[in-house]
Amino acid sequence: MKKGLFVIVLLCLVGYVTAQDIQLVPPTRTGGKPLMDALNDRQSNRNFEKKDLPAQTLSDLLWAAYGFNREDKRTVPSSQNRQEVDVYVMFSDGIYFYDAKENKLILKEKGDFRTALGQPNISNNASLSLIYVINLDKNSRDAGLMDAGFSIQNVYLYCSSVGLGAVARGSFTRPDLHNVMKLTDKQEVALVQAVGYIKQ
Repeated sequence: MKKGLFVIVLLCLVGYVTAQDIQLVPPTRTGGKPLMDALNDRQSNRNFEKKDLPAQTLSDLLWAAYGFNREDKRTVPSSQNRQEVDVYVMFSDGIYFYDAKENKLILKEKGDFRTALGQPNISNNASLSLIYVINLDKNSRDAGLMDAGFSIQNVYLYCSSVGLGAVARGSFTRPDLHNVMKLTDKQEVALVQAVGYIKQ
């Protein structure tokens, strides 16, 4: 009896340790405000209420940022379709890579690394921060910066459509963020973007 209980406990612990990636629910892809209304309401928000995003909202947000809306094409353009930008998500408990093909978040680093984002009054209160990383072996830095901007605007418009706040920032220490993310010398952080519930 004790041996059987030990095996069950062990299996539970193994499941807990290995269940680190986050399988996202399918994105909605429809609804929201009309485009002109979303454009009219688009703005940067820096004051957030500490609150997690629901699973559906998280999936829809990431799909808007960099998901696939066709077999090999994303919701944003890229130079020669090289898709040289990767999107990472930083929560309070870790840094995740957005795998749009598999519709999941893959854990890259476990822990709270939000100090590397700077401006804790923004980063620590937002639900999450998106980190846009250019792969310099796929395209030039200039192309990567431009293409990251398309994702950033998609996120702004999505947030405007569903009543969330967002702000894109370049005010962080690049070496610190590069180091905690363990990026290679062929990867460069373009910008970060905090997303969350607007503090009333």
